[in-house]
Amino acid sequence: MKNRCFVLSLATLLLALPGSLRAAEAKPNLIFILADDLGYAELGCYGQKVIQTPCLDRMAQEGLRFTQFYSGATVCAPSRSVLMTGKHHGHTRVRGNAGVANPEAQALRAGDVTVADVLQKAGYKTALIGKWGLGDAGAADCGLPRKHGFDFFLGFLNQVHAHNHFPDYLRRNEEKVELPNKVMPLGNLGGGYATDAKIYADDLFADEALKFVAENKDRSFFLYWSMVVPHANNERTRELKDGAEVPDYGPYADKDWPKPDKGHAAMITRLDGYVGRLQAELRRLGLAGRTLVIFTSDNGPHNESNHDLTRFNPAGPYSGIKRSLTEGGIRVPCLAWWPGTVTPGCVSGHAAYFGDWLATAAELAGAAAPAGLDSISFAPTLLGRGAAQPQHEFLYWEFHEAGFKQAALYQGRWKGIRAGGPAAPVVLHDLQNDPAEQADVAAQQSEIAAKIGAYLQTARSPLPEWEPRWQAGKKQQEKGKSP
Repeated sequence: MKNRCFVLSLATLLLALPGSLRAAEAKPNLIFILADDLGYAELGCYGQKVIQTPCLDRMAQEGLRFTQFYSGATVCAPSRSVLMTGKHHGHTRVRGNAGVANPEAQALRAGDVTVADVLQKAGYKTALIGKWGLGDAGAADCGLPRKHGFDFFLGFLNQVHAHNHFPDYLRRNEEKVELPNKVMPLGNLGGGYATDAKIYADDLFADEALKFVAENKDRSFFLYWSMVVPHANNERTRELKDGAEVPDYGPYADKDWPKPDKGHAAMITRLDGYVGRLQAELRRLGLAGRTLVIFTSDNGPHNESNHDLTRFNPAGPYSGIKRSLTEGGIRVPCLAWWPGTVTPGCVSGHAAYFGDWLATAAELAGAAAPAGLDSISFAPTLLGRGAAQPQHEFLYWEFHEAGFKQAALYQGRWKGIRAGGPAAPVVLHDLQNDPAEQADVAAQQSEIAAKIGAYLQTARSPLPEWEPRWQAGKKQQEKGKSP
């Protein structure tokens, strides 16, 4: 069943309210919670059997659960760039994890309009708490959060620095804030692991998120809460063979499991508790009925903590993990909670993705979205008007590690993947009948494969920082055609 969610539209609800209350309700609070490397099936409401996630499972029962929601990319930085800019992976500014060699390629620039910019101009108080990954402090600091619509920032600017869950410093706005943790540094970008662990970054972020909500309870606000859990501490994995860095193992302490498995599960259950705390605070403050909370993950599940994927089956029925363009790498859990507006227990098969958040937030805020986006509002789905929900013809992804790859979803059903350059054939999967993408049906569905192939040729716009592999593929193609 495509959708089973029937509620009054927001406009209808507002007409029934007194005038002064309508004015307050006209701009709902917006909270976007992003987990880091959480798989589609690592929540109980998506089929997880081992890890306990009671708060998020209850959120699904009280709200809407998307079954075909996609991240912006299969790795961190470009996925967040898509989320912020409302432009798909072939159009957004940051298209990969650039790393030390080219940090400016992993930074938003002046002129890149974010969802925070749009909401800030609409009168929202805006905050980013947690991991940014789209600009670092230094000479080329145009990508700093407060230059892209956020009134307040606390967290990690650099994604490698964010590997360490017990860092010795964070950034508050542009200032460096020292923490009492002692860290063994293992990289020039801040990577390392704690030798004296006192403050867990995500615990601090949860406290700050609740503080921001309470301080802004009398005005409309946008909170982008970008958690680090359950991302691995990659440096700790390399040195200690256990990257699941967590204060305690919680309900898994007595399990007869290796430490990385206990830690990975504990990170997700801890994350679950953070969301439960937020919902309780919204109810306590009387904000639940005028606050939309979205919860999702930046890409598919990782295998970087040295934990056992088979124990948790993190991608569920889908194949692949982080860094794969198959469904397991890009299809992510997504829950929407808005008491009194989103009907409890809704399930939607609408094919949406990170880039749609900008249009959605703008519509709900009564703000104008910039032109030239790859963004379709899913507000109709949230508000129970599924029949009026516009659909994407195509969704697009690319990947720049270990050779250039592209993928597109056509009409929510047909998935085309191309590796090896623009001349390579399209491998076609029918997600309706083959969700694990085991069979290539390009020969049987040649017209669809050709349509996706043609789209992939024109889906992206060139950016100098991200052209080498694409251009290499084109040159190889042209060489093959030359006399």
